[in-house]
Amino acid sequence: MDQRDESLEPGLYIVATPIGNLGDITLRAISILRGAEAVACEDTRVTGRLMQHLGLKKRLIRHDDHADERARGGLLDLAADAPVALVSDAGTPLISDPGYRLVHEARARGLNVVTVPGPSAVVAGLAIAGLPTDRFLFAGFLPQKAKARADVLAELAGIRSSLVFYETAPRLVAALEAIGQALPGRTIAVGRELTKMHEECRSGMAGELAAHYTAHPPRGEIVLMIGPPVAEAAEDIDIDALLAEALTTDKPSQAAAKLAKAHGLDRKTLYARAMELKA
Repeated sequence: MDQRDESLEPGLYIVATPIGNLGDITLRAISILRGAEAVACEDTRVTGRLMQHLGLKKRLIRHDDHADERARGGLLDLAADAPVALVSDAGTPLISDPGYRLVHEARARGLNVVTVPGPSAVVAGLAIAGLPTDRFLFAGFLPQKAKARADVLAELAGIRSSLVFYETAPRLVAALEAIGQALPGRTIAVGRELTKMHEECRSGMAGELAAHYTAHPPRGEIVLMIGPPVAEAAEDIDIDALLAEALTTDKPSQAAAKLAKAHGLDRKTLYARAMELKA
């Protein structure tokens, strides 16, 4: 085992690791990992490869959201006497990754809890998407089942900020189609394989992106970003075109409600026009 830095205080160190490009690890993160007595991680194989890349040999302790109270207690007992690093497979721990209970209990015990910031797919995606970033909401992974996914999107539709999700490649097209129905007219950006050799960030409307990724099935890790609702003047909106598109999948009342929320328009007026178009 490597000799650790005895000057590093006992405690729990939350260490961000690269999301793809190993060159993105910070000098401070390397120093903390070198000085840690042990490294708690999601997958010892993944973290083992990072340790090998850094030339470090450390005690790796598997820790994820399935860890029981006894396992957490053991880690915290160790952190009370020595520095323990917590990492995820990629990016910043706790951001849609394990660690919440461990950090919560560490603070409850009064242990030293230190953040060692670094890469995060949420921030990396927003930085290149070209969407407003003064306000954004990160909502983790969209649900896999269609109804639950639609419910989440409907719940978030009225929030006037950019929305950020993680998504898997096999579910991307279904997610884009659901967004097109729930949040019509919004600009969407798909960040894929960020910091890696085949990094891509593609922007557009839900329909065109769904068509592209149907023809070109994606691979890799994905950050799915949706622009905020745009408060447009009614005269600048092609209401009939938006309603016609919405009516291909929704009832007039549903189409009116979605467009009213997305564009800040009067729902009753939209419903009346939807009924005219339907007739």
